[in-house]
Amino acid sequence: TPTIKLSGKNAANSRADALVVALTGPEVELVPGALPADLAQALAAIARRLDLGGRADEVRTIPAPQGVTADLLVFTGTGETTGPEALRRAIGAAVASLAASESVVVAVPGKDVAAVAACAEGALLGAYRYVDYLGSGKASAKTGPAAITIATGLAKDAAAKDALDRAVIVAEAVNGTRDLVNCPPNDLYPERFAELAGTLAAQHGVKVSVTDDEALRSRGYGGLTAVGQGSSRGPRLVRLEYSPTGRRGRKSPALPHIALVGKGITFDSGGLSLKPGDSMKTMKLDMAGAAAVLHTIVATARLGLPVKVTAWLCLAENMPSGTAQRPSDVITVFGGKTVEVLNTDAEGRLVLADGLVGAAAEQLDAIIDIATLTGAQMVALGNRVSAVMANDDDLRAELVAAADTTGEQFWPMPLPSELRASMDSAVADIANIGDRFGGMLVAGLFLAEFIGEKEEGGRLPWAHLDIAGPSFNESGRHGYTPKGGTGVGVRTMLGLIEHRA
Repeated sequence: TPTIKLSGKNAANSRADALVVALTGPEVELVPGALPADLAQALAAIARRLDLGGRADEVRTIPAPQGVTADLLVFTGTGETTGPEALRRAIGAAVASLAASESVVVAVPGKDVAAVAACAEGALLGAYRYVDYLGSGKASAKTGPAAITIATGLAKDAAAKDALDRAVIVAEAVNGTRDLVNCPPNDLYPERFAELAGTLAAQHGVKVSVTDDEALRSRGYGGLTAVGQGSSRGPRLVRLEYSPTGRRGRKSPALPHIALVGKGITFDSGGLSLKPGDSMKTMKLDMAGAAAVLHTIVATARLGLPVKVTAWLCLAENMPSGTAQRPSDVITVFGGKTVEVLNTDAEGRLVLADGLVGAAAEQLDAIIDIATLTGAQMVALGNRVSAVMANDDDLRAELVAAADTTGEQFWPMPLPSELRASMDSAVADIANIGDRFGGMLVAGLFLAEFIGEKEEGGRLPWAHLDIAGPSFNESGRHGYTPKGGTGVGVRTMLGLIEHRA
């Protein structure tokens, strides 16, 4: 992660490899307040001569003109709006383009704390590079900026400093999620994932417990056991807990309690219902939900939010072998419900069932699961919009609002009761697949079967986030989003927790 700081110095006079300024369209003007008015007008005139339109994701780098001390000037478009997400995306796109620049100054428009936060977050997200497996020469050529300066008239403002601190924590959570998703599956398997989660949790005061494959089998976690039994590398269930403490170290009373449950299939071959070869190429991404849950609870702890959060990472590797589960097997998930496995490639819902039952057994205010669950999500919503399903309208709306505020795209989807009958089984309580049409909704209905009631009675609010497409970007960079793991879901879940705080 690059170093980042606020500076009250005139951005145009800052020494750096590159100065980033934001253009807005369609009139093609510098976003007001970024630079002195006369210089802003001169630079806008240059941009128009370069035929720039201030469009989103439009980035152009030129040698710095007179009046700018940096070596390079980077124009980046916000589109026709200058809201936080437009700025976040524009600054991220600019910083992402500067792989060979070590130092970058970002001219923040106006005197708005939200703009400072958006520019800082966008810069850190755009600076992300995954170079762990590159040779030293190739890695150093792609490292990108090491130092980012956010130039703003609010450099000494306490709220702006707090916003910068939060931006660093959020960006590190998203980028940490990206790292896990990008890690090759020969190096990231359930046991290793659990070890990494434990190390990270210990650094930030988050309690952790790990249940290994033998204990999972003996304790009745049938979903994780069945999915993981085809692999030589057994499944794990990781439970994390963040409990805020009062001034004297006592647990605060009556805090909101949110549970997060993440699908963590570290590689998905489909099992005996084997995927086509091309479909397996990106299946290291199938643990993106668990990665997002891990980094969300750690970010919650780092921010010190007054909300209790428990997190459940359901980790397994879905492989074909002589010990793998078979289509038509009947398994018993944690809590006693039986499932007829008609397709071993519908495995994520099986491991989530174990985690959901375990999480729901505690006294909670809400439970949220997140998973790269269905190809049907991509058919319905594409590769940039995730889905939200819920048994509670208020929780679903709260998640959509959190996504809108933090810059992610989540769309509310229904859970039509008539689709439940398609999962009826003659030999078990439920089958793991149903109607092909509406497959994303069928999967949500399956998960809903494993949500219990509150101790005092009444339905436990639950929401399911399907991030199958948005979790992994197979095309080129856009905005602050790199190719590969995106870290989607972290900001939305953290935003909901902050709202509850």
